[in-house]
Amino acid sequence: MEYNLQEMLFMFFGGLGIFLFGIKSMGDGLQKSAGNRLRDILDKYTTNPFLGVLAGIIVTVLIQSSSGTTVITVGLVSAGFMTLRQAIGVIMGANIGTTVTAFIIGFDVGAYALPMIAVGAVFLFFFKKEKFQHLGQVVFGLGALFYGLELMGDGMRPLRSSEYFIDLTQSMSENPFLGVIVGTVFTVLVQSSSATIGILQELYAGGSIELDAALPVLFGDNIGTTITAILASIGASVAARRTAAAHVIFNLIGTVIFLVILPLFTQYIFWITDLLAIESKMQIAFAHGTFNVANTFIQFWFIGAIAWMVTKLVPGEDSIVDTKAQHLDPIFIQQSPSIAVEQAKYEVIRMGDFAKLGLDEARNYMATGDKKHSEKSAHIEEALNSLNAKITDYLVKLAAVDLTEQESKEHKTLMHAINDIERIGDHVENIIELIDYKTATRVTLSEDAQKELTEMYDLTRATLEKSLQTLASGDMNEARQVIEMEAKLDMLERQFRKNHVVRLNTGECDGQAGMFFVDMLSNLERIGDHAMNITEITLEDANNEMTV
Repeated sequence: MEYNLQEMLFMFFGGLGIFLFGIKSMGDGLQKSAGNRLRDILDKYTTNPFLGVLAGIIVTVLIQSSSGTTVITVGLVSAGFMTLRQAIGVIMGANIGTTVTAFIIGFDVGAYALPMIAVGAVFLFFFKKEKFQHLGQVVFGLGALFYGLELMGDGMRPLRSSEYFIDLTQSMSENPFLGVIVGTVFTVLVQSSSATIGILQELYAGGSIELDAALPVLFGDNIGTTITAILASIGASVAARRTAAAHVIFNLIGTVIFLVILPLFTQYIFWITDLLAIESKMQIAFAHGTFNVANTFIQFWFIGAIAWMVTKLVPGEDSIVDTKAQHLDPIFIQQSPSIAVEQAKYEVIRMGDFAKLGLDEARNYMATGDKKHSEKSAHIEEALNSLNAKITDYLVKLAAVDLTEQESKEHKTLMHAINDIERIGDHVENIIELIDYKTATRVTLSEDAQKELTEMYDLTRATLEKSLQTLASGDMNEARQVIEMEAKLDMLERQFRKNHVVRLNTGECDGQAGMFFVDMLSNLERIGDHAMNITEITLEDANNEMTV
């Protein structure tokens, strides 16, 4: 049966759309079933490159997207939760994890695609429990994946008799570099290596392309998938750009190695085909899996060299600080509780410094409108939430051992302090959202309003800094200064609100600008309140000591 060009294109691109939707649906269902703890897996279980590889495999299998895993990794590196070496291990694991899709496609169950879509739809529309909904997404996505492949396969079938396509595949057989370019470009356009490999499996199974031409295209697919990481790293930190560069280098080196041994690799695929009696689609899946596993095994031992290489290729000092807990060694809890309390105190003060840095970034965002400040503030908020959880867990474990009366007081002070510092981070987040609102609605503040906000910012920042100094030193004089500064903050907020009403009445300020101004004042004053709370508990402990 002959197909016209329009019908071929409609079937191919329609099938491609259904395939991509199926991949996304299946990945979303698996991700929700996993409890949406993917960032936690990457954050917690990447303490060394080997664990990083395992974490990369697991997360990629769950979300069915190596690009998605890489984007999450770039974000974690940018936020300071992961080092470059750890990230390279995750990227290697992601490349292995993405081969699962090719193996799924390798099982020729296309005849059951429509029944699978029907079953998935039943779970999605007739069951209310979340676990059935997630199962429905997975089954529906799997069915859509196979149905999309069937449509693409039918649409591409006439290519077997196309002289142009025959000449192209012949050229790719004679010049593997051309195949690599074709695979790279197509994956960049489609933004899914799983889709391009699925198409390659259909072409190979249909006899439209020979194995020696298909393998270079497969290598190019792995290079093309790195474009997502590159896009995610644009405008990000130096470490994030280095992570994206490492992804590109990893796949480029692997492609060069396998192009050199292409005749041997082709013979290996034929050998494993005869040995396991596998179908054509599964041959490509085995080739894809072998390429990524072998590439990871070869380059795993050179992670340090890859990190050094990308450091040279992407020069510059990274402004991102290490946001992981640095002082919470669990060994001190049992062996020396007094040292454990001191270690927790250092970490709480460090957490306070992050809150202070977040406030600085919010002010810079207000002044410049540069998104890099809001992004850095968002990373700091993540760090505050993470440190809050880790310090709380450490202090809870510390409370279970025998503490002296003084150590118990310090323990109570730290428990209160971390809650207030975390709340300060929330108010900074509110300020960032208010600035975003101001930008989106093109709110303009009067000159007087800007001066008043600046004065509130300066006093809030100084109050927070003095409060953290008080926490560190326990100095009574510094504590009294914090009380005076916070009282002045309250007075300024009341005065500036009155000034704002006057500006509204005279028409100097409009309603939207007024809402923004009042909300900014409120958040800054609340930061002062939390700084005061930190000081009050310190002051209370000091007064108790004097009474005793």
